[in-house]
Amino acid sequence: MPTPFDPTAPSDPKSVLDGPSWYVANEFLAFVLELAALACLSWWGFTVGDSKALHVLLGLGTPSAAVVLWWLFAAPKARLRPPLPYVLVVKAVVLGGGAVALSQVGHPVAAVVMAVVVVVNTAVAEVSRRSGSRVKR
Repeated sequence: MPTPFDPTAPSDPKSVLDGPSWYVANEFLAFVLELAALACLSWWGFTVGDSKALHVLLGLGTPSAAVVLWWLFAAPKARLRPPLPYVLVVKAVVLGGGAVALSQVGHPVAAVVMAVVVVVNTAVAEVSRRSGSRVKR
C-alpha cells in the first residue's frame, strides 16, 4: 500500500482525498468546527451588553438558536432537509457566525483562521460527497 510520501503513490491530488480515512478525518474536523462555533457564539453572548440578564440570555440563547437551526436544516439527519444551497446557507450562518463572534471578542486572526478552515472543510466535504468517497454506513 503506497504512503502519501511514496513516489509510486498516485500523483493526482484528488485521488488523495478519495480514501475513507480522509473522509472520516474531514467529518471529525467538521464536528470540531461545529462545537467551536457554538463555544464562540456562547463566549460572544456572555460578553455583549451591560446587564447580567442580557449576558445570560445571549450567552445561552445564541448557541441554542444555532443548535436548533442546525438540527432542523444542516445536521446529517436533519428534521427538514432542504436543497444543498440552503443547507450551505445555514452552515454559513452558524459556522460563519462563530467566526464573527470570535472576532468580536477580540481575536480577529483566529477568526480568519477559523473561517478559512470552515471553507476548506466544507469544500472537501462537498467534493467527497460528489465523488461518492464517503464511508458507507
